[in-house]
This record gives sequence, C-alpha cells and structure tokens, in this order.
Amino acid sequence: MNWVLLPELIYIIVLVLVCLRIIYDTRNSSKTLAYLLLAVFFPVGGMIFYFMFGLNLRKRIIYSKKLLTDEKRLKELNERIISITEQSLKLNASEISTGEGLVNLLLRDNQSPLTMGNAAKLLINGEKKFPEVIKAIQSAGNHIHLEYYIYENDRIGNIIKDILIEKAHEGVKVRLIYDDFGSRSIRKKLVKELREGGVEAYPFNRVRFSFFANKINYRNHRKIIIVDGRTGFTGGINISDRYINNKNNKRNSYWRDTHLRIDGPGIFILQHIFLCDWNFCSGQKIEPDQAYFNTTPMPGSKVNIQIACSGPDSPNATIMFSFLKAINLAQHEILLATPYLIPGGSIMDALTISALEGVKVKILVPGISDSWLVNKAAWSNYGELLKAGVEIYIYNKGFIHAKTLVIDGHISVVGTANMDHRSFNLNFEVNAIVYSVEFAAQMEKTFYADLVNAEKVEYERWISRTFITKLAERTARLLSPLL
Repeated sequence: MNWVLLPELIYIIVLVLVCLRIIYDTRNSSKTLAYLLLAVFFPVGGMIFYFMFGLNLRKRIIYSKKLLTDEKRLKELNERIISITEQSLKLNASEISTGEGLVNLLLRDNQSPLTMGNAAKLLINGEKKFPEVIKAIQSAGNHIHLEYYIYENDRIGNIIKDILIEKAHEGVKVRLIYDDFGSRSIRKKLVKELREGGVEAYPFNRVRFSFFANKINYRNHRKIIIVDGRTGFTGGINISDRYINNKNNKRNSYWRDTHLRIDGPGIFILQHIFLCDWNFCSGQKIEPDQAYFNTTPMPGSKVNIQIACSGPDSPNATIMFSFLKAINLAQHEILLATPYLIPGGSIMDALTISALEGVKVKILVPGISDSWLVNKAAWSNYGELLKAGVEIYIYNKGFIHAKTLVIDGHISVVGTANMDHRSFNLNFEVNAIVYSVEFAAQMEKTFYADLVNAEKVEYERWISRTFITKLAERTARLLSPLL
C-alpha cells in the first residue's frame, strides 16, 4: 500500500515546490495565478508548460551580458542626458508642458533624454517605409545598423540584402541583429549571403532545440535602423513583403501599419539600444564614439523626441509605465490603435477613468487578426470599456497592425509595443514619443482616415451576444497572461 502511495506523495511534493517557484519567480500577479491554475488542474502537463514557457531565468542571463561601461563614462553619459533634457525642457516649455511628467518618467526610469531639433516623418504602410529606408541606407557613408524581429527571405528582404552587401563593399560598416525565431526563414541562405558579402549578422538569443521553448518566450520584437548616427527608423513594420500592399503581397489582404523616420539627435537612444544588443549577441565590445552619437540638431527642425525601451531584463515595465502615464495626462482626447488590446488592469482602469471623466477615448482594433485566441481575449475587454463610454472601432479593410497613441493633440507614440502582457513584460520593445503639435495633427488625420474603414461597436449590441461567444472570450481572457 505504501508503494502505491509513494508516487502520489512525490507528485504532491513536486507540485508544492513548483507552485512555490511560480509564486517566488513570477512578478505579475495575474500571470502567477494563471500558471498556478495550470499546474494544479492539469497534472504534469501544467508544470511542463511552466518550465517550457514561464521560467524567469533569461532575465538574469541576458542582463549579465549587456554592455557595461566604466563608472566614469557612465557618470558622464548620465550627466549629458540630464543636461540635454533640461535644455530641451527650458527651450520648448510651451510645446512640452503637458507632457513634462512623461519626460521625467522616461528620464529617470529609462535614462532617455528628451532631444530637440529633430525631423520626424510619418510613414504609412510598407509602401511609404521601404522607399525611405532604401534611400537612407544607400546614402550611408559610415555605418548601417539594423535590428528586426522579422526579416524574411522574400522580395523586399533580398532587395535590402543586396543594398547592404553593396554598401559593405564600399567600406560602410553594416551590422544586422535578427530575432532567431521571428526571422527563421533567413537563417540558412540569406544570412549566409550577407556574411559572405561583408555584412556582420547575428541572431539575438539564438534558438537551439534544447532550449527552444524557453527562448522563444523572450523575443526581440524591436524594429530599428540607424544610418550614420543621424537617421533612424522604428515602428511596427518588419522587413517583409506582407507589409507592402501590392501584387507581391502573398497575404492577399490589406495590411495597415505605421512607422517613423527620425533625423537628428532623437536617435541617440535607438543607437544605444542597438549597441547594447549587438555586444550581447555578437560577443563584441563596441564602445560608443562620436561617429555613433552625433547629437547636433537638424537645421530648421523643431520636433522633440524621446525613446522608451524595455524588456525582460528591465528593472521596470517602462513601456507599460509610459503608456499609463500618457493616458493619465489626457484632458481632452485619447486616440489609440493596437492590434492586440489585452493591456491588464492598470491600463484598463486608466482608460475607463479617462472616459468617465469626459475625455474622448477612441480605440481602433482589428476585425481580422493574425491570432484567433488573442482576438477573443481582447474582445472580452470591450464590454467594460464601452460601458464607461470608450468608443471602440473595428477595422474592416484588412489587418491593422499599427501601434500608435495620440494624447490631446500634443503627444504621439509610434513604436513596436502592443497593448498586451507580452510586449510589457516578455518582449524587447522600443517606442518613440514625439512631443509636437504638428506631428500629432498628422497622426490624428491618419487615425480619423482609418475610422472611415472601421465599424463603431455599439454597447447594447455588444452585450447582447450569445452566451457561448462570451464564454469563449472569457475563457481566452483567463489565458491572456500566457499569450
């Protein structure tokens, strides 16, 4: 009888130890509860799932391999960042006044300076982004740095590959970081061609079979290009034909996305992010110099820009904090576009409170998503927001993949981060915050143009959906911390 009970006793001991590990190692309470439910109610399988996808070991490993400058240089850099921000705030008081709290948050939590004298160009879809990217990299004279979640071995991927090789032959230093999971189609052929052509290319956090599941949980979702320390790009558009709405788009559906070109000192932190990531994944020790960080303002340009970045190696969920702070600053209007609206309690509460206070809150979400389960989880949040007076619009022309936010016609956000737990806690992300009335006006115009192709969700109609539909959505929401 004792031998029969022994396996059960061992299982109970293991289960208790795993539950204690989950409680100790998982910062997010909803995620902790989700893993505990899996471990308890799905014997063995739930624990295996946690060890495959939930372990928080990567944070310490990745952080330990980041570039660390000596104390003297670090102090000098921090003093320079503070000085740049103070000067920008002083000279642009009227433009920045509504967002000063956000500026200070990113300065203290992200060591990200507020830079002035930038030119910012809004790029809608791949049709606008890629001609700008090609023009910029063709003009490079010193270096080209690229960091992408998805780089595909397709038409646009090979066009850019050929230009990068051409520039490398001209003596330009070309470096590429690609996510080993998102860019798996280029691992063999295209990366080999780049390296043979003189381009340095490394995967971020290489995926090997023995660690496959755990490593794909921490993805480099950033999209960054820096040319000669003066021009930078970031936003939602990867290097892939799917983002270009023409005959070469194999998806046969319209893809709506947003990207940003920055010329000027605003790319300071983009370059810093790239070099830290480069030194981690390449094993090199590149030190910053003037060629990489040219902070001279662009003549005649007045746009103020700050960069927010975070990942599983960050002390705080900086990007989530910045979204939360921006929403709380709103007095008149919030315009939010996101492909995945599963932001968690803090931002849900902030959007609800803003709407109840009389702020016009408009959210644009996809009708057709690239993930059925994620879409179902997002839909479970709509009722609460609609009841508070938030206006939700479902985009019907195609898939909206843009990640943008506009606050009161003054503050704009264009970046890589979705409104979900993965972007806030698991992925390496980057957002550009633009403090400019003129740029915000362009963002507003684009947002309202997208609403022409969207259907407004009516509260009464939404809550009258079938019981089965609501149950499926709420079930999906239970899994949302794990998506």
